[in-house]
Parts: sequence; C-alpha cells; structure tokens
Amino acid sequence: MSSSQQQHVSTGEWTSRDPGETFDLGKQLGDQLRGGEILLLDGPLGAGKTIFVKGLAAGLDVDADEVTSPSFTLVNPYDGRLPLFHIDLYRLDTGASAAHAVDLDELVANEQAVVVIEWAERLGKYPLPPCVWHIKIKGDGDAARIIAISRGTATKD
Repeated sequence: MSSSQQQHVSTGEWTSRDPGETFDLGKQLGDQLRGGEILLLDGPLGAGKTIFVKGLAAGLDVDADEVTSPSFTLVNPYDGRLPLFHIDLYRLDTGASAAHAVDLDELVANEQAVVVIEWAERLGKYPLPPCVWHIKIKGDGDAARIIAISRGTATKD
C-alpha cells in the first residue's frame, strides 16, 4: 500500500459532548475508510467505544442498530460497503493467544475489510500490518469525551 493510500484517515483530537457527537465522529471516520484499515480502539468501560463503532458502521453502510459490543462473542462481523469486523479482547489473556482466539491473522489478511479491535493492548507485541490507526477515547459518565485519532499503534495517554 502506498503512503498516500495509508494517509486517508483524518487524525487529530476532537471533543464530544454527547453520544450523538461520538456517533457522528465515528460515521465521519467510516466514510473515509477504503478497506485494509486496522483501528485500535482504546478507552475505559463506559467511554462510548460501542457508540463510536456504531457510527463507524453507519459510515460503512451497516445498520447501526445491528451493532453490539462483542464482549462475549469476541468478534462481530458486519456486511456493508466494506466488511467490518468488530473485535473485543477484554476477556482474553494477553499475547498471541488473544490474536489466535479471534483468528486475527485471517481477518487482517482481508484487504477489503475494516478491523476494529477494542482492548488491543491485550495483543502485546503481536505484529500487525502497517495500516493501523489508534483511537483513544478519554472520559466517562456525563463528562465530555476527548477522542484522539493517530497513526500507528502507540498507546500514549
């Protein structure tokens, strides 16, 4: 993938004052995706990760009402403009076993798919393809959310 293909996702930091704004930001991101992207989604329980993914799914022409947290199923697949795989590693051990539990190698090999991974830090040093973005959502409860989108796998605060 050329560097121009890799840089098509907007990066920066946004403030979301309510779930609707979180959804809208996710939708804007979903509209930009072309397939082959891996999105590492980081944030505390209750931060709005699933709302963000619902918006992202809407941007991929997936019915947002169908999108649910994959906490117990581990992987929720959706068919839209591009295939979407929503993965949650929260319940898994850290390391390669987490990747193998969700058949991550197979999912990221699909260059048409978008792969969203919650709790990606559980992958440890597991190697990912280069087309990775990190999305960090800070805040919980009634507080505004700070949503930062950056290139790469860094998990900085």
